[in-house]
Amino acid sequence: MSYYDQETIEEVRRANDIVDVIKEYVPLKKSGSSYFGLCPFHGEKTPSFSVSPSRQMYHCFGCGASGTVYQFMENYLHLSFPEAVETLANRAGITIQSKELSGEQKRWNERRKQLLAANKDAAVYFYSLLHSDRGEACLEYFKGRGLSDDTMLRFGLGYSDPHSDDLYLYLKKKGYSDDILRESGLFTFSEQYGIRDKFINRAMFPVMDQYSRVVAFGGRVFGDEKPKYLNSPETDIFHKSRELYGLHLARRTRRGYLILCEGYMDVIALHQAGFDCAVASLGTSLTPQQVEVISHITKNVYLSYDSDGAGVNAILRAIPMFQSKGINMRVINMTPYKDPDEFIKAKGADGYQRRIDSAENFFIFEIRQLEKKYDLRDPAEHTAFETETAKKLLTFKIELERENYTDTVCREFDIPKEAMKSLIRKLSADQIIKPDAAKRRSESAPSKDRQKDDPDQMRLLSWIADRPDLFSTVKDYLLPEDFDQGILREIAAQLYEQLEKNGIANPAVIIDSFDEVEDQNRASWIFHENIRSLQDTPKEEKTKAFILTLSRVVRRSYDKRIDSLDPADNGRYDLIRKQKGSLDKIAKLRIADA
Repeated sequence: MSYYDQETIEEVRRANDIVDVIKEYVPLKKSGSSYFGLCPFHGEKTPSFSVSPSRQMYHCFGCGASGTVYQFMENYLHLSFPEAVETLANRAGITIQSKELSGEQKRWNERRKQLLAANKDAAVYFYSLLHSDRGEACLEYFKGRGLSDDTMLRFGLGYSDPHSDDLYLYLKKKGYSDDILRESGLFTFSEQYGIRDKFINRAMFPVMDQYSRVVAFGGRVFGDEKPKYLNSPETDIFHKSRELYGLHLARRTRRGYLILCEGYMDVIALHQAGFDCAVASLGTSLTPQQVEVISHITKNVYLSYDSDGAGVNAILRAIPMFQSKGINMRVINMTPYKDPDEFIKAKGADGYQRRIDSAENFFIFEIRQLEKKYDLRDPAEHTAFETETAKKLLTFKIELERENYTDTVCREFDIPKEAMKSLIRKLSADQIIKPDAAKRRSESAPSKDRQKDDPDQMRLLSWIADRPDLFSTVKDYLLPEDFDQGILREIAAQLYEQLEKNGIANPAVIIDSFDEVEDQNRASWIFHENIRSLQDTPKEEKTKAFILTLSRVVRRSYDKRIDSLDPADNGRYDLIRKQKGSLDKIAKLRIADA
């Protein structure tokens, strides 16, 4: 890790049994080999939060939260990873020392600390200006928007002075160098004007990361100056494609879902009205990175975008990104009001809650928008609409799920059900075309999303972690390099090493070996969510499922190697023969109680 070596991290973890630690915050009761309680990360009435002493991990079968004792401390107490290590070390009475960093790493860490400190000091200064004589007009603006003093404090709202060097002079007096201020995103530099404050005479909205550290700002102008909203540029501490406004507060919600909005004021108005689960993207369209962050917090999202055409289009763009992460979506109808802020002012929290309760399923919303493109009085256009609807229904790969959506769509849009099902079968048959080598190469080419999303590889890794006795079978056919490059291959390498040396797996060590929080969460998800699916598989089907999964992973591994060779290469045919031999052997495997 960035601050402590792996031996230190493991020593601290061994000294802090996860059950004992979590019991200090969450009441747990023993059930079988695990402990259960109400999940601290989402509201629930039936315990679905499981803590495993043998695996030293926790998992919520409701919201999907999972991890080691370190992730629990990070998410429950909102600590950074180094802070979690230090807190648990103090708890166990262990004295730890920071890992010796290289000169470049030390300079990098020090620069980040300085940038965070500069942004924090700027936020404090903007807040103080808001409550001074100079900020009187801005304070009246916020109050005119219906914001209370408590809300302004909670979000750290502030005001930037009309003078172009006001903040610069303040931070210089605090001792910051021009190099740090140049990188902070708070100033502009030019030969003509020199150093100038970036935010001048604006209502200020600090942007905080998930650890409540100020990393950027948004500023709304007074008067007719352009642009109306001005945002911080990207810096070493701020990447707008990853951050979500309000997440530092919303991640603590007990509602079990997030509400995704478009603007700062929407988020603030919803939080003030009691909807502490609201977040917003930062002045851009929703990004895959932001969806990835959301996927580790909840599997349920309500989209509360503006009711105009741009808002509808934003929802349609967001839907496939959320679908790819298995997130359930519903769309809140804002009409006749423009946005959540306007709605709350007109109808209050009770009215908004009723809109949440009646929110529309994302797919029905999508089909309703599709319907608007066709003149259904024309038979040809009516048929075209139904055909496009059938194509969208085909995107549901699980047959039962597709059947349920088909029934609902046909009922909602008055489409003959049997005719629609017949059309789906025809379109499905038309799609069954044997892929050529080029297509297979494209599909097997390593990409970040494929590395994360290959369900068979994830299932196989979690399977051998849970059932070490199956490892000897798997390793006869697959090596770590047969898994996709990236996190899956890294997990495979560590898992193979553990099982070879000790005969047992230690997922907690593997999870905490990753530097990035997203990678830690992903590894945790692999070990937990897939184990759940295996546990849900009927006993008599497990052997069949294991053999089928192993076959698919082995087949794809050979396919990638085969497709990498020239068609005239004799080695290609040797690989094809080996592939067939391996698959034949796997088909004959007999695994007891897999």
